[in-house]
Amino acid sequence: MTYKIVLASNSPRRRELLAGLGLEYEVRTLPGLDESYPDGLQMEEIPRYISRKKAAAYTLRADELLITADTIVYLDGEVLGKPADETDAIRMLRKLSGRTHQVVTGITLTTVQMQHSFSSVSQVTFAALTESEIQYYVTNYHPLDKAGAYGIQEWIGYIGVTSLQGSYFNVMGLPVQRLYTEMKNLNLI
Repeated sequence: MTYKIVLASNSPRRRELLAGLGLEYEVRTLPGLDESYPDGLQMEEIPRYISRKKAAAYTLRADELLITADTIVYLDGEVLGKPADETDAIRMLRKLSGRTHQVVTGITLTTVQMQHSFSSVSQVTFAALTESEIQYYVTNYHPLDKAGAYGIQEWIGYIGVTSLQGSYFNVMGLPVQRLYTEMKNLNLI
């Protein structure tokens, strides 16, 4: 069966990355989805849980494949989600400065017949950032829509990321190589 792919995401980065696979898709979003999760979930379980929760909000036709995703930044047992405001973004970047953290994306593939979830983890190390670098980035790039208050593809990634283990695209929000492989292995494409 050939599925019509539906990406359930407001993220322009996810749209760009999925388009890079050369697959036709449509974007469908619902406002105000709850992204909370129960206490006690392990690092990789958190974004998988949220991606499944997002998928549950959609009604699909028999010929549709829904892709939902969630990305978290994880530092020493703390989830750094999207910052509430610029002050929160500065706080997060101060925490990440000079340290290694994990970026975890959970993806759920859903059809009316099945659901499959997986996650991808990347290790990112930041150089020690100065207060002026942090302030410059937050003021000029407004990273309020990004987990951990940064986009690796932006200025802060250029000057701050000293090493990366894992998928660069995962850090952007969609591990496209892994997504493609999972879809191929499940005969969804």
